[in-house]
Amino acid sequence: MTFVGRPNVGKSTLLNAICGQKVSIVSNKPQTTRTRVRGVHHGDNAQIVFVDTPGIHKPVTALGERVNATALDSVKDVDVVCLLIDACKPFGRGDQWVADHIDVRNAFVVVNKSDRATREQMIAQLQATSVLQAAEYFPVSARTGEGVPELLAALLAKMPEGPAYYPPEMISDNEEAQWVAELVREQLLAVLKDELPYSVATRVTEWEWPKVRCEILVERESQKGMVIGKGGELLKAVGQKVRAQMAPGAYIELHVVVDKDWQQRPDRLERLGY
Repeated sequence: MTFVGRPNVGKSTLLNAICGQKVSIVSNKPQTTRTRVRGVHHGDNAQIVFVDTPGIHKPVTALGERVNATALDSVKDVDVVCLLIDACKPFGRGDQWVADHIDVRNAFVVVNKSDRATREQMIAQLQATSVLQAAEYFPVSARTGEGVPELLAALLAKMPEGPAYYPPEMISDNEEAQWVAELVREQLLAVLKDELPYSVATRVTEWEWPKVRCEILVERESQKGMVIGKGGELLKAVGQKVRAQMAPGAYIELHVVVDKDWQQRPDRLERLGY
């Protein structure tokens, strides 16, 4: 089961709500998700594997092209595709472009953010998306959970019988080092402004528990000081918030390095897992 849609429509928030815990980082900035993230919902005698994908957008970098390709490739060989639409924004060309790249007549359209949209906005959005002639339509709020049980029930009804691929205690197949790197990037997204967050990448370079070393890559020397902050305070705060989400006793070191124009260099993208 795959979620696709434009940036910031709430795919990651919905995945986390369905799984009952955070398996995909979230922020109020577009293009937070850069890779596929799998989450597992364990129901009564049923299991659904969900795939969160990057928001599909008009790319301006090699990284943008990679994440778009990742999202579009994720709609293949799944039982159901859910096209997420933001209830608070008019259905536009970007949404239509995404719909044109999936088998929309067999897809579910999920109109998210019902908690923020007015009743009139929700009705207008459902009417606008009706031209897609999708298999099912669901108004939901990923933030409050409204409408999510009904969506889950419909998805379960569409699932073919088969074995459970994940044990009941497993909610995600995220590698722990990759997850910590994403937690660091999530905290940086929360505090950095303008275009700087999109010039940042993170990777764990040392894992000798309880010590973890994570590199923060930026593209310009001038960006390095902005990420560190005055007297190192910004980086220190990021480290504290990440450590609070790790296992007790963890110690994380953060180092900022300049990797010029990494977003445009295929070798760097490969090394970062994009």
